[in-house]
Amino acid sequence: MAVPEPKTHVALLVSPGMGHLIPFLELADRLVLHHNLQTTLFVVNTDSSSAADALLLQKSSAVNIVPIRHSSSSLDPTVPVVDRIKVMMTASYPHVRSYIAAAEPRPVALIVDLFGTEAIAMAHELGMLGFVFMPTSAWFLSLFFFFPCMDKQMLDAHAHNHEPLRIPGCSSVRFEDTIEGLEVSLEEVHEEFRRVARELGMADGILANTWQDLEPTTLKALNEAGTLSNGKVNKVPIYPIGPLARRGEPNLESEVLNWLDRQPDESVIYISFGSGGTLCGEQITELAWGLELSQQRFVWVIRPPAGTDPMGTFFTVETESTEKTSTEYLPEGFLKRTEEVGLVVPMWGPQAEILRHRSVRGFVTHCGWNSSIESIVNGVAMVTWPLYAEQKMNAVMLTEEVGVAVRGRAEGVVGRAEIERWVRRIMVDEEGRGIRERVKAVKNSGEKAVCKGGSSYNSLAHVASECNVFRCGRDGRCVEVSIPL
Repeated sequence: MAVPEPKTHVALLVSPGMGHLIPFLELADRLVLHHNLQTTLFVVNTDSSSAADALLLQKSSAVNIVPIRHSSSSLDPTVPVVDRIKVMMTASYPHVRSYIAAAEPRPVALIVDLFGTEAIAMAHELGMLGFVFMPTSAWFLSLFFFFPCMDKQMLDAHAHNHEPLRIPGCSSVRFEDTIEGLEVSLEEVHEEFRRVARELGMADGILANTWQDLEPTTLKALNEAGTLSNGKVNKVPIYPIGPLARRGEPNLESEVLNWLDRQPDESVIYISFGSGGTLCGEQITELAWGLELSQQRFVWVIRPPAGTDPMGTFFTVETESTEKTSTEYLPEGFLKRTEEVGLVVPMWGPQAEILRHRSVRGFVTHCGWNSSIESIVNGVAMVTWPLYAEQKMNAVMLTEEVGVAVRGRAEGVVGRAEIERWVRRIMVDEEGRGIRERVKAVKNSGEKAVCKGGSSYNSLAHVASECNVFRCGRDGRCVEVSIPL
């Protein structure tokens, strides 16, 4: 009996955080199920991320999962989250190198995220293609891609004079919407951005969790530009392959979903601040009052404050906790007064399944790109409440450019009256009706993009074909390739 020809093998390396893990799992799945490749996904994480573990246990055997665990006790909690991620990624590279060197068949490509761009050079040393997958908007990608075009005078004017940061061919970033690293002008931060830009320029392609009709202007600017790497301008192909999002388990049993089953269609607003986001105690109290005053049905995933850091639970998110720990900041009597119309869920909820439920109409979100995409693919309008990283940029895009959200979140503690207005705007006001119609149109656009023959399907098929062609040249093992036009 003839032995079947091995499939082209692609390795993926994802940094900690559910917002990266979820789209990487979806990408690995699609490469297997839609493009007939073999995939291995290296998952870098701590030993305390039970939410990530639960998600990995749900996945099919189509993807080979290789966990790379780091002891959470070995990470200095006083160090910024981004720096802890970089430490974990650097410590993971020797494990990835050893695994790839011994793998059979040898992977022909390595796909990394923004925190793993240093591994592009390692991929090339191992005789592999190196791709970067940005599980973000193309607009956020453009900030790194075009950073070498931004001189010190421009960056100082942004940080000190609050002038907009101009990105060639793309929307400018207003100071009030900028990312944390650019709120001050520090040379070490600028050099880190330049390093990432150089490594993006070394990549054989950059994949992004967006699609052509969602960001046509930004994608055009990225595709027409080149990046400066090793003293020369490289034209790096940009592959919009989204929307990649979990669609949810259709038969999942959950208290939350059972409660939603008992609610009228499109009557519930869902509130969650991602796998790592937290609010201060005073803000939790004001949010509770705002929900009660809005007189709308709600599901609220609540976590206790973690100091003053809005990313306080990034490395410690759990799938469950005691109700007392999470709800002690609620107003006295809140749970009793709202028991007929609201459900408070301590720590974690099945977000993809909640957003796809027929009873959910709106979503108060921290604007992580993964959550934003999950909301769009389920046709759910949003109230934006950005907390950290590029989330203010995402909020601008969702409200001002795509038109699928109302803008919330002012600086400091937001009062109950303002929260009540945000909720009612998206749930009952005439403005909300237009936004809800718009998000359903964008949902349809995304569905067309990922269907066979759609723009994102073709982009990913092109990446898969490049991998097949490379394998043919490297190993002399050729498979039929078809690169979409």
